[in-house]
Amino acid sequence: MASNSLGIHALVWVGGWSPEEAEVAISSSARVGYDLIEIPALDPSRIDVASTREMLERHGLRASVTVGLAADTDINSDDVACIDRGRDLLMRALEVSSGIGSTYLGGVIFGAMMKYSAPTTERARANSIAVMKELAQEARGSGTTIGLEFVNRYESNLLNTAQQTLDYLDLVGEDNVVVHADVYHMNIEETDFRTPILACGDRLGYVHVGESHRGYLGTGTINFPEFFGALKEVGYAGPITFESFSSAVVDPLLSNTLAIWRNLWSDSDDLAAKAHAFISAGLADN
Repeated sequence: MASNSLGIHALVWVGGWSPEEAEVAISSSARVGYDLIEIPALDPSRIDVASTREMLERHGLRASVTVGLAADTDINSDDVACIDRGRDLLMRALEVSSGIGSTYLGGVIFGAMMKYSAPTTERARANSIAVMKELAQEARGSGTTIGLEFVNRYESNLLNTAQQTLDYLDLVGEDNVVVHADVYHMNIEETDFRTPILACGDRLGYVHVGESHRGYLGTGTINFPEFFGALKEVGYAGPITFESFSSAVVDPLLSNTLAIWRNLWSDSDDLAAKAHAFISAGLADN
C-alpha cells in the first residue's frame, strides 16, 4: 500500500470557513479517513487561525492551504499596484498557513486565476517570478513548501503545462518551490498523464485528483491507471488530495471563478468516501 497522505478539499463539505463550517469540514474529513484537509484562503482574513489549529489538532488532521489570485491581486502583471496587492495577499496567506500548522502553501499563486484576454508579457512573467522568489524565501523560515499549480488555458495564460512550470521553477531558483499537478487540468492541456509526471520527477510536490467533469472519480475520462502508475514510477510520496466541486456547495469567491454551474453531486459523505476508496485502490494496484 502506498504511503501517500490522502487529502480532501474543504469545498467538498462547506462553502465558507466560519468556526461552524470549519468544524464540519475538519471533523467530516477525519471521520471518512482522510489525513489532510486543503483549505482555500482566497481571503486569508476569513480564517480564524487559533480555532482552526485547535480543531485540526483535536481531530488529528493535517492541513494544506491554497490560494487563487484574482484580477486585482495579479502578480503576472505590469501593474505595480496590482503586484503589491498580490504580494501582500500571498504573505498574509503564508502567515495563516504557518499559523494553523500547515507546511504547504500552493495553488494558482503565480498569477490570477482567470481567463486572460491576451498572452502574458516578458515583464509580467518576470514580475511573477520575482514575487515567487520572495515568497519562497519568506516561507523557508517556517519550513513551508510553495507549490505552483499549473492550470488550463481558461484559468491562466502563464503556466498551463508541467514543462512550463518546470521552466518557471528554474528561474525562481528556490529549492522549496515544487510542482503542483492536477489531473483535471492535465486532461485538458497535456498529451497524456505519464510524460508530464516523469518530467517532474522529484520536483513534484503536491497532487490534485479530480474527475474530468469535477464529479465522482471513475465516471469521467481521466486515465487514472496511467496517472497512478506514473506517480509510482517517480516514487512520489507526497499528498494526494481529492478535489471536486458542485453547485450543492458554493463558495462566493471561488465557485463562479471555476464555473461551477451544475450540481454534480449533493451527498458530500458519499462522494468523499467513494473518492477515498477509489484513490486507495488505484494506489494499491500500482
